[in-house]
Amino acid sequence: MQTPHEHEEHRAGQGSGHGAGHGDHIAMFRERFWWSLALSLPVILYSHMIQEWFGYSAPHFSGSDLIAPGLGTVVFAYGGWPFLTGGVAEARARRPGMMLLIAMAISVAFAASIASALDLFDMDLWWELALLIDIMLLGHWMEMRAVGQARGALSALAELLPDEADRVTEDGTETVSIGELVPGDLVVVRPGARVPADGLVESGAGELDESMVTGESRPVRRQEGDRVVAGTVATDSAIRVRIDAVGEDTALAGIQRLVAEAQSSNSRAQALADRAAALLFYVAVAAAAITFVSWMALGQTADATLRTVTVLVIACPHALGLAIPLVIAISTSLSARNGILIKDRLALERMRSVDVVLFDKTGTLTRGEHVVTDVIADDPDAMLALAAAAEADSEHPLARAIVTEANGRGLQVPAATRFLAMTGRGIEAEVDGSTIAVGGPALLRESGVEAPATIAGATASARERGAAVLYVLRDGQVIGAIALEDDVRAESRAAIERLHERGIRVAMITGDAKQVADAVAADLLIDDVFAEVLPEDKDKKVADLQRDGLIVAMVGDGVNDAPALARADVGIAIGAGTDVAVESAGIVLAANDPRAVVSLIDLSRASYRKMLQNLVWAAGYNVVAIPVAAGAFAWAGVVLAPALGAVLMSVSTIVVALNAQLLRRVKLHAS
Repeated sequence: MQTPHEHEEHRAGQGSGHGAGHGDHIAMFRERFWWSLALSLPVILYSHMIQEWFGYSAPHFSGSDLIAPGLGTVVFAYGGWPFLTGGVAEARARRPGMMLLIAMAISVAFAASIASALDLFDMDLWWELALLIDIMLLGHWMEMRAVGQARGALSALAELLPDEADRVTEDGTETVSIGELVPGDLVVVRPGARVPADGLVESGAGELDESMVTGESRPVRRQEGDRVVAGTVATDSAIRVRIDAVGEDTALAGIQRLVAEAQSSNSRAQALADRAAALLFYVAVAAAAITFVSWMALGQTADATLRTVTVLVIACPHALGLAIPLVIAISTSLSARNGILIKDRLALERMRSVDVVLFDKTGTLTRGEHVVTDVIADDPDAMLALAAAAEADSEHPLARAIVTEANGRGLQVPAATRFLAMTGRGIEAEVDGSTIAVGGPALLRESGVEAPATIAGATASARERGAAVLYVLRDGQVIGAIALEDDVRAESRAAIERLHERGIRVAMITGDAKQVADAVAADLLIDDVFAEVLPEDKDKKVADLQRDGLIVAMVGDGVNDAPALARADVGIAIGAGTDVAVESAGIVLAANDPRAVVSLIDLSRASYRKMLQNLVWAAGYNVVAIPVAAGAFAWAGVVLAPALGAVLMSVSTIVVALNAQLLRRVKLHAS
């Protein structure tokens, strides 16, 4: 699929032999501009009108009268070729636009110049024809450079991959091209080196800079069993990675595809610009015809030709052709650098008018990992150390949370023996000569004991919040309890606060019990809560909100929430750093950071403003300039020469380009 601008490039290059790619078009326009400019200088020097204006006489010799017609014809054929072939292509496709208008303008100027050279009438247009082509070539060159720079996200992502990798062999390591890597290979990633392909850390641990992929500004610690993705950088120590995805299957390749799709997806604003360009063609042709007939009726043959050429020049929708593609290119590359991957341009456009953002709870607003929130005992640290010792060999997530909490407090955790997992009840182990058991209410029932009133009372409020409560028994007696809850992301609070500042409601949907959902909602100041909702029913809740007249953005993990993501006006998959091609979402957030949703809204509003500003300027400029070019104000001495019209047209293009570049000043909060 081509971007709107690529379509213009393709049309510009048809028949010119320069259709290989964006870089080739930049080089082609650059070379043709410099050569045409060099050939134009003698044409301008020997122009009778220029000589009269500046009061000089160019050296005359045999054949000097042929300099302007000869070199002017070369400039027309060589410099004007991309526009002529592009105009023919537009005419054949019945899709009139910028190239056809430029082709008409320079063709009329050339025909008038030939007629003048044949003494059919006296009009010196060679210099204006040459300058017009030079300015058009310069405008296209500058435009493509700007778009090429804005679309640098794809090439920047490609450069993240190293050329070589150190693959582990039986005899040590060997340096191979990354193209030789296959799933199952073990590679060494040394400090300062980039991970060559996706995989799992098999040994070692260290900090990885993932900012270029996820937008996370701080290095992230990765250790044995953790997933790492291609393009990230090991900052402090070496790790060994078992490769499980290479080439087009890597997360980085998926990101590249998403950026490419985003820049090629259709846009309502672009469709409006395309219609405006087509309409402008018919307006320009009509205005040119009226201009020519009117001036001929007045007996002003020279003015009729000059004014007609100027109308066609000034009507070229150069700025209009740049108005939307450049904003699209900048917004998608800007978002990609901040870990926001836009699959569908319409999704980004709709974000500006979202009324409510519906978040999935687990893994989105929360980390999906339990943490210890309360330790209830006469001696909390001593009891926690015993529980951590007993849980040390358990793989259960709650057990890992207890061990992590004990380590985080710097406790001395004793060694445990005779570990025993009791299915449905908990675990048991020998610690310092005592039998330590850790488990929930089922453990107490099975053991035939009750928690002391002080412990039971203290755990009641935790259970009301939906916390998981584990009791710790020593030799059959309850000595304390530990409350664990799903860890709420600190970023979630900031995200919801910023959404409220922008006048957007926030809702949360979860399959968890109502008391768990209410506790999280109260903590984060969420407006609406939908609890105990089955995955297959989440899309119904989205539909309910839409029936209330609300525009809904759904944020979820892209797996259980797929139906809801597809149903929402904007589907946003969060935390898909290693699975970026989530089909159900229009936008993918590479990092687990809800603040990126705020960035999306800000970017959507800012890019839409820039699109409208550019469209108003580009279209409004033509509406005002065409009557002036037609000579409607000649009675007041206000006239435009074709070359001056080309200059003003280029100024309009520069204004649009600079205005689009201001989009880079939008501050995103994704990292």
